[in-house]
Amino acid sequence: MFKKKIVNDPIYGFITIPEGNIFRLIEHPWFQRLRRIEQLGVTHLVYPGAIHTRFHHTLGAMHLMHKAIETLRSKGVEITEEEEEGAKLAILLHDIGHGPMSHNLEHSIVHHITHEDMSSIFMEKLNMEFNGELSLAMRIFRNKYKKKFLHQLVSSQLDVDRLDYLTRDTFFTGVSEGVVGYDRIINMLNVAGGNLVVEAKGIYSIEKFIIARRIMYWQVYLHKTVLSAMELIVKIIERAKEIAADGGELFCTPALRIFIYKSFNKNDFEKDEELLHAFAMIDDHDIMSCIKVWISHPDFILATLSNWLINRRLYHTFLQKNPFGEQKIKQLIKSARAKYKLNAYEVSYFVFSGEVENAIYKSDKVSGSGRINILYPDGKTIDITRASDYPGAEELDKITHKYFLCYPKGL
Repeated sequence: MFKKKIVNDPIYGFITIPEGNIFRLIEHPWFQRLRRIEQLGVTHLVYPGAIHTRFHHTLGAMHLMHKAIETLRSKGVEITEEEEEGAKLAILLHDIGHGPMSHNLEHSIVHHITHEDMSSIFMEKLNMEFNGELSLAMRIFRNKYKKKFLHQLVSSQLDVDRLDYLTRDTFFTGVSEGVVGYDRIINMLNVAGGNLVVEAKGIYSIEKFIIARRIMYWQVYLHKTVLSAMELIVKIIERAKEIAADGGELFCTPALRIFIYKSFNKNDFEKDEELLHAFAMIDDHDIMSCIKVWISHPDFILATLSNWLINRRLYHTFLQKNPFGEQKIKQLIKSARAKYKLNAYEVSYFVFSGEVENAIYKSDKVSGSGRINILYPDGKTIDITRASDYPGAEELDKITHKYFLCYPKGL
């Protein structure tokens, strides 16, 4: 008998999981690992409620995929049962390659390989294990399937991934300014010319969606104190790898030790299945367990930074539109060197500056398939930046740059 499993989600209520490939994938150890990776990394140091996981998010995205497919079918869009399963599997797989702390350590544990690359490698291995039954999902994920709108539901500028993470992140952080009308947006979805579009009645919900993303980036994802915590954990791993490269001894969990003491590239993961299995064993608990032990490490820099993270003594951080003056930075460096007895190289762990950008919407996507197009009753489709009468709509695709400066409190 065909059965369904039910999960009670704090956002959507009951989410149904059918038996078969979807249930098998969710039960797989590589997917269960997502329970141990927080969606927002160290953001909970600023927003204490932000302790939801990649597992929560991915199940939610699958639920929204189901609702989107139901909506499109009700409007005459042909989607077979196999295509529905493929789309759901694709969205379940989209985060499978995330490393510990989500985006925070994406380029720290491994180099020159993104989580998208890792996801693709995981998919290849899983597809072999599933006897090729993930092939359609992989084609949809990689935009190699004939029905392009299915890929756009998985990955575009208006996909179920973004709809869920905005909805979920606002719920768990309590930042109500980021709330989006996901139900309204999904009900306004349609397909025109093979591409995903939004019916004109939903234009105001899309305006709100884009503005909400902008607010969430500056108020949550790139909040100056969140940025401080992110930079601190990156510096800790950087120092640990430096000690390891010099032959120093570090406490590490077995799987993490492999990546602290040696660097790998994409080809290494593609050729060595054991290496992939080792990466699949690393999660947030490995990182935090090691950092707690490193508080007692004889290296002053590693011990100090680890202590700051565990006890939430974050960098003092400024975020502004213009670059910081060299004189101010030099003065802070001089003060830090004197206070902590650091040399010219070591002080870079204590005083540093950088740049972040916020690109909320890009209207210049190739062929327009990645754009958010508004569908009018006469069949015409127009990009949201030209369709909107919102004041300053032409600025919706503007890339904003800001500069940050981090240094220890008390300087």
